[in-house]
Amino acid sequence: MRQRISILGSTGSIGLQSLDIISKKKNSFIIYLLSANKNQNEICKQIIKHKPKYFVISNYDIFKRIKKKFKNNKTKIINNIENVKIEKKIDISISAIPGIVGLKPTISIIRFSKKLLIANKESIICGWNFIEEKAKKFKTKIIPIDSEHFSILKLIETHNISEIKKIYLTASGGPFLNYSKKKIKKISPKDALKHPKWKMGKKISIDSATLMNKILELVEAHKLFKIPYYKLDILIHPNSLVHAIVQFNNGLFKFLYHENSMIIPIANAIFEKDFNIDILYKTRMKKKFENNLKFTDVDHKIFPTIKLKKIVNELPSTPIIVNASNEILVEQFLTKKIAFYDIFKFIMSVLKDKNYKKYAIRRPKNINQILTINNWAKKTTLSKIK
Repeated sequence: MRQRISILGSTGSIGLQSLDIISKKKNSFIIYLLSANKNQNEICKQIIKHKPKYFVISNYDIFKRIKKKFKNNKTKIINNIENVKIEKKIDISISAIPGIVGLKPTISIIRFSKKLLIANKESIICGWNFIEEKAKKFKTKIIPIDSEHFSILKLIETHNISEIKKIYLTASGGPFLNYSKKKIKKISPKDALKHPKWKMGKKISIDSATLMNKILELVEAHKLFKIPYYKLDILIHPNSLVHAIVQFNNGLFKFLYHENSMIIPIANAIFEKDFNIDILYKTRMKKKFENNLKFTDVDHKIFPTIKLKKIVNELPSTPIIVNASNEILVEQFLTKKIAFYDIFKFIMSVLKDKNYKKYAIRRPKNINQILTINNWAKKTTLSKIK
């Protein structure tokens, strides 16, 4: 029987790769629901090609245009996921909306889903308690599909936390790994977007260049797997072939090795059993396996953002504040309003703000309280820049 599938953020990098996987095994799936924001051309293509029952478009102007264009189409085009009427549970949902805006749709789709594949960092960082609670209530299986967290999931699934001495998240080092600090100060957004290993969206590409993505992933690992912060660390691994390493108390190390393609963790999370990856993706593992694997500590002078590793768990809502501030600063950097190293400088300025502790000490009891903290951090960040 064909599995019903939904994708939140179907026009983004993860969404497009997920659709590519599904298209190559189209007899196994029915695309039930897709959602996007404002990529009008891609939305139109997906409605025509995939014929979902629902397409949720959050941008109201784009929603009106698409609804008018496809008024006689069988696909129901709606503006809010809360208006979706689902008769029976969707087999697989994929949460791939970037940013804090992905939190509400992620929580909404859980009650309709047997299995949720989650790639939205901000949802986990800011609202994991609510996601976990909802998943338990509706018996929804959660699988992280970021390569690092999918690797950790597989590496520790037969182990107790007490057996683990350390978990290392690996970072490629991005485009500036071998740059001097002086040279990095002069780089442009265009330079920062040229990731040497991964093809990603703009936000995650900048986060990779600053190493902020690893700080956020460290928070994710803590929340997803209940790993204490002191057991989590970050290593530079330019090969981008090992995505996480687990060190056990007995002296053994364990890691997963796969090419730097998100197709591999996404496909494994979708199928969860033996399948031939060559149907979906032509691997080059034999050639790459001959390369030497290199791991080094992070240079704090080149990547000052790594200092946030000791701060991010300081108070309950510090991760929400750091994440929100970073979102604003990445936008400011991409529009050339601040320099590359200003991202870290202004985050630290927010963390030293007189009202920081008032917001950071809070333990949100609902999504609105999360958004209140998030909005304070964004407004404060903008005020520091001006």
